[in-house]
Amino acid sequence: MSKEYKGDDFYCDMVLTNKIQVKKVLETENILAFYHTKPYWQLHIVVIPKKHTDSLISLGKEDEQLLLELVDVIKKVADKVTKQKGEARVITNLGNYQDSKHLHFHVVSGEEY
Repeated sequence: MSKEYKGDDFYCDMVLTNKIQVKKVLETENILAFYHTKPYWQLHIVVIPKKHTDSLISLGKEDEQLLLELVDVIKKVADKVTKQKGEARVITNLGNYQDSKHLHFHVVSGEEY
């Protein structure tokens, strides 16, 4: 996350409004996957829904199609990373572990910085 940013939804406020440019990995109508702006791992990709959603546990019945599309993109990104690096982790955070209050998944590989 950008050190200058002081809000609580980096993805809606900065990424999805193009206030910060990101290197895209995969994009659909509803989902964006991009290289993390301040990576914590050697390879660090973030996958977000374009619609604001607080977190995994805030998803409702009306979000089923969004969740299916999100999982499909995560699967494609994780498959690509696994083929390139031989391994991948898929991580999401909740509560106080979640710096940005917008549902996002990290697809990572390699050593942590």
